[in-house]
Amino acid sequence: MKFDCRDLALTAVFAALYAIINIVQTMTSGPITYGPVQLRLADCLIALSALFGWPLAIGVGIGCFSNVYYMLDPVDIIIGPIVNFAAASIVFALRRRKLLACTSGALVVGVPIGLYLYYLYVQGNPIIQQQTPNFGVPLPLWSAFVLSLVVSSLVAVSVIGSALLKALSRQGVIDSLRARGLKVIEEK
Repeated sequence: MKFDCRDLALTAVFAALYAIINIVQTMTSGPITYGPVQLRLADCLIALSALFGWPLAIGVGIGCFSNVYYMLDPVDIIIGPIVNFAAASIVFALRRRKLLACTSGALVVGVPIGLYLYYLYVQGNPIIQQQTPNFGVPLPLWSAFVLSLVVSSLVAVSVIGSALLKALSRQGVIDSLRARGLKVIEEK
């Protein structure tokens, strides 16, 4: 894998974009960005690794360090970036089947983060436990956390991210990006 100055710059742009979206959303919509129900709009960028490859995968991993803005737990600062990088890497690997790639990426975010948040909140925060959705059926608390995060991740990555990926994958857009010196992965 060749990683040059342009890739480094693109990585920095995506890291900053992820962090800015995440922080602005946290400032304006509060708990919907973190907690038992997370619709983190910045996660829509994960789908774009199908188009931009490793610079984006690394960028959304680094950008996730913006979790320090509302740090739930020091371990959250480590787990979030690893999960984002893994999800973007899977989207990149499965890029030929975009819907499968985005859905897999969403599951890679939703399941481990849901389990982590369950562990974190069960350790003595009954107020947040009461905020956990029950989806109209009695679920064990851990599965409610996982289901909530999976649904949120599916919306962010598979719905919003797929739409963004589709819009940016049009030939005219790809040609414009390439004309500006960006490396874009195009399916043949």
